[in-house]
Amino acid sequence: MFCEKAMELVRELHRAPEGQLPAFNEDGLRQVLEEMKALYEQNQSDVNEAKSAGRGDLIPTIKFRHCSLLRNRRCTVAYLYDRLLRIRALRWEYGSVLPNALRFHMSAEEMEWFNHYKKSLATYMRSLGGDEGLDITQDMKPPKSLYIEVRCLKDYGEFEVDDGTSVLLKKNSQHFLPRWKCEQLIRQGVLEHVLS
Repeated sequence: MFCEKAMELVRELHRAPEGQLPAFNEDGLRQVLEEMKALYEQNQSDVNEAKSAGRGDLIPTIKFRHCSLLRNRRCTVAYLYDRLLRIRALRWEYGSVLPNALRFHMSAEEMEWFNHYKKSLATYMRSLGGDEGLDITQDMKPPKSLYIEVRCLKDYGEFEVDDGTSVLLKKNSQHFLPRWKCEQLIRQGVLEHVLS
C-alpha cells in the first residue's frame, strides 16, 4: 500500500508519551526512502513514455504516484522534525549531559545535532549577564524559596556551594541547599526535592 510505512513512522511517534524519545527507526526510514525511489523511477519511465508515445492515459497514474511521493516526504519530514523538537526539549530538561538510555535511542546525526545545539545554547548563555554569563536553563519554574531540602538518590561525591563549603552527597542523605545549585542535579536524577 502506498505511504503505509511513512504513516507508521508518524504513528510510532504519536504513540510515544510526551517528553519521551522512542528509538530511531532507521529500518522504517530506509524502507520509506526505497519506496520513494521506486515511485520516482516508475514515474520517470511513465513520463518518458507519455511524452514519446503520446499516452495520455498514464497521466492519472503519474499524478497518483507524485502525490504519494509528496505524502511520503511530508511524513518523513514530520517524523524527523518531531524528533528534533523532542531532543531540543531534552536539553532543557536534562542539561548538557543526556542519560545513556536516551543517547541509545538517538541516531549519530541526532547526537551531532544535539551537540551543536548544546554548544550554540552555551555560547548564547555566555554572551548574557557580563563576565560569568547567565544560565537560562535554571529555574524553569519560578521558585517559591531560595533554599530547598533535597534527598540524594545516589552517591555523587563532593558538591561545592557558593560560599565555598563542600557538601558530601551520599545516597539517602538529606541537605538544605540553594535551589539554583540543585536544579540541574534534580533533573539528572541525582537529587530529589523533599516536599514537607
